[in-house]
Amino acid sequence: MNQSEQQLRVQLAACYRLIAHFKMDDLIYNHISVRLPGPEHHFLINPYGLFFSEVTASSLIKIDLDGNALEPSDYEVNRAGFVIHSAIHAAREDAICVLHTHSDAATAVSALEEGLQPVSQFAMHFWNRLGYHAYEGVALDTDERARLVRDLGPHQVMVLRNHGILAAGRTIPEAFMLAYYFERAARIQLMAQGSGSQLLLPPEAVSEKAARQFNQCEGDIRLRGEREWPAFIRLLDNLDPSYRQ
Repeated sequence: MNQSEQQLRVQLAACYRLIAHFKMDDLIYNHISVRLPGPEHHFLINPYGLFFSEVTASSLIKIDLDGNALEPSDYEVNRAGFVIHSAIHAAREDAICVLHTHSDAATAVSALEEGLQPVSQFAMHFWNRLGYHAYEGVALDTDERARLVRDLGPHQVMVLRNHGILAAGRTIPEAFMLAYYFERAARIQLMAQGSGSQLLLPPEAVSEKAARQFNQCEGDIRLRGEREWPAFIRLLDNLDPSYRQ
């Protein structure tokens, strides 16, 4: 958190554009937030009404944990976004970036009783490291915040049943990569299940070993997003650098 607010604004706007680029967005809905430095727990979130592909650094709205806008904006903040994100930012000091999507494959897996299975190496990131939160309707009631925090527990990713996923990253790049890997894992699982063949799953000890390797950065593995993020920024700058504005 030694980054300035402006640096975080640019990075968060880039994250919105990447979610849109990889088709994990949902029209003007869903939300990604970043907590700003300081004891106030102020955070940035998207203006309610813009596509993710339209979000820029200057359009992001700064709010407090009570949902009050701290700067003028022509847009409101999505109520469900405030409820979900304020809950995690208030409870988890390590949750610098909170990302919530309704991406297709992740939402489909959220409706499976067994949830995400260790079908692929992508899924190993989440083996025994997932929270599950039962669907309670649109997240408009602030009393749901305590249950969101409870069900996330110590994990970085939570499956929102019949809804989508939530990722809590120590950095913005990490939150993006968690969502990206979950979507890949979910898509591959659905493809394998749709084949009609019997799934071949690794032994639990092997799944745990792989999960440990990813989550403890063993060998030459680094924090998710650390290596990939510069390439993502080059991609966006070549496609449309307006996110920086």
